[in-house]
Amino acid sequence: MIIGLTGSIASGKSTVAKIIEELGFPVVDADVVARIVVEPNQPALREIAAEFGEDIIRKDGSMDRQKVGEIIFNDAEKRQKLNNIIHPAIRKEMAKQRDKWLSSGFNTVFMDIPLLFESAQGRTVDKILVVSVSPEIQLQRLMARNNLDASQAQARISSQLPLSEKEKGADAVIFNDGTVEETRRQLEKILKEWAVLN
Repeated sequence: MIIGLTGSIASGKSTVAKIIEELGFPVVDADVVARIVVEPNQPALREIAAEFGEDIIRKDGSMDRQKVGEIIFNDAEKRQKLNNIIHPAIRKEMAKQRDKWLSSGFNTVFMDIPLLFESAQGRTVDKILVVSVSPEIQLQRLMARNNLDASQAQARISSQLPLSEKEKGADAVIFNDGTVEETRRQLEKILKEWAVLN
């Protein structure tokens, strides 16, 4: 079974992913893969350099994220071009990692995809698990974690699809307002119901 794991900024998805790994399941993390596909000599990085110029590549062969950020920051068309290169590369690498886990004997693989709904990747998984949190706690956590004031934190939260919408598209929801132990209990209960955990 392929399970899509998603949430929103400061909802606690990373905490849940860590518990999933502690339970012995493989997790393919889109954020980690996003860094892999732009490593030196990767096809996606070569494509980005061809599109935006060789000076986005540092002397050590890595991508100059700051330069790329400056190019795309105020230019929606260029940002779209970058996404059109990076997103297919991420999907391909995630599928490769998923298949590697499945062929090495795992029956269940979790795909940690922050923008699962926004990128219409719901079709690529069998079940969707959403990590949710109350708006008040989400705001508090984000302010504390990223050292933001309330309006800055709220702007970041508002730039994403609301958790209430993600909950509607989920097969199961973990409410992550309480302790890590409470979160773990909810996760284990869901995995037992889905018959992937004994």
